[in-house]
Amino acid sequence: MPKPDFNHIRTWVFDLDNTLYPPSARLFDQIEARMTRFVMDMLRVTHAEADRLRHDYWREHGTTLAGLMRLHDLDPGPYLEAVHDISLDKLEPDAALNTAIRALPGRKIVYTNGSAPYAERVIAARGLLGAFDAVYGVEHAGYRPKPEPEAFRTILTRDQSAPDTAAMFEDEPRNLAAPHAMGMRTVHVAPERIEAEHIHHHTDDLRGFLARLI
Repeated sequence: MPKPDFNHIRTWVFDLDNTLYPPSARLFDQIEARMTRFVMDMLRVTHAEADRLRHDYWREHGTTLAGLMRLHDLDPGPYLEAVHDISLDKLEPDAALNTAIRALPGRKIVYTNGSAPYAERVIAARGLLGAFDAVYGVEHAGYRPKPEPEAFRTILTRDQSAPDTAAMFEDEPRNLAAPHAMGMRTVHVAPERIEAEHIHHHTDDLRGFLARLI
């Protein structure tokens, strides 16, 4: 049982996309399509080239946004608004997840590479309003994205939370490396288990995992 590994945790940090809702909702498919269209329009390239650039920037800079900002001097505001203008119809409220999050001792926060307004929309659609003490988007990290260590340090400092008493729940494995190095407890939330030194725990059922910690 994982509960003893979390007895010292006082800050619970949750990623948003594919973490606080199941990947089967496929919201990120919509976001990726809008990112590709944005790159096509901005750089006047083909769909195939925009897709390649989007993936390359994600791999090399952490997010497509970071690549566009560093290489093309992009204003992040219009981009974030455009790519997150998606339908949330596939999301359903999860009262049990709400209960499990609220029952955790200490602070509960959301930290996403998306924007805070988008995160608030998703949280509302999942019936999780009021479950979190704070919601942080990429804008709160100065547009530095996960997996950059400085991005995590910025958010934890802003939240006045100590990494050695914090846990990170995240679907993207590479985004757990920096939290692990900082002393955070790490939980990979995804359908498939990945074995890595920087991942302490894995779950494909966040609600059930949290329920076992209460």
